[in-house]
Amino acid sequence: MLSVLTLNLRFGLADDGPNSWQHRKKAFPSFFKTRIFDFIGLQEANNFQIEFLSKILNDYNYIGKREPAPYFWQDNIIFHKKAWRCIHQEHFYLSPTPEIPSRPPESRWARQCTMGLFENRSRKLICVNTHFDFDISVQIESARIIMERLSHLPCDLPVILFGDFNATPSCPCHEIFTGHGRKNEICLKNIFKKPYPGTHHGFTGNKNGNYIDWILYRGRIIPKDCQVIQETIDGIYLSDHFPIYARFEWKKEK
Repeated sequence: MLSVLTLNLRFGLADDGPNSWQHRKKAFPSFFKTRIFDFIGLQEANNFQIEFLSKILNDYNYIGKREPAPYFWQDNIIFHKKAWRCIHQEHFYLSPTPEIPSRPPESRWARQCTMGLFENRSRKLICVNTHFDFDISVQIESARIIMERLSHLPCDLPVILFGDFNATPSCPCHEIFTGHGRKNEICLKNIFKKPYPGTHHGFTGNKNGNYIDWILYRGRIIPKDCQVIQETIDGIYLSDHFPIYARFEWKKEK
């Protein structure tokens, strides 16, 4: 089995009053105490948030953790080091100049993507974590950049792409990833189907918010379970987004 979690952490510098990071971080040890994942994708994380989580996630390693850390956020892939090791990693910006900190004029922030190729004793897997801008044209180009980068990695390996896309599946960027109507071997599928669950709740607990946090996949893995984790931990929401969980089974070799 293979398990993944994705969560927009809500950056720790935000002035969120009772939902600020200083209050929310108390809930994370309890959350992870009873949950083990192969991969965790975090978006919108400040360096001090990652430093805090690294102290409680002793069995995990990170890619996308950058030093010196930027003032704004970073997007990390956290992986269970007893089960997986990273043999290739990339961090790039969703802009015309992906290799340097940058953004297109229509984007408010320098949006990023972290990509890794992982292996265990017998299998390999590509994991991708990203956070999209709000502008539709930027979202479209961001999806194209990610798909182009994926095309340079082995096409026969399973891929799991997760993140905060600031878009619903009706938006054009989802079409670029999933390629409905085209016979395209590298297209991905969404772990959830209609009616899509809400993932953004703005610290309200509203279960009917927009479905903007996705887990997409392709290749020789079969989804067995998926869940939007909507409950609080000791009365605290981990973020203004709900965590998204998925579990996969490896397809048997022919």
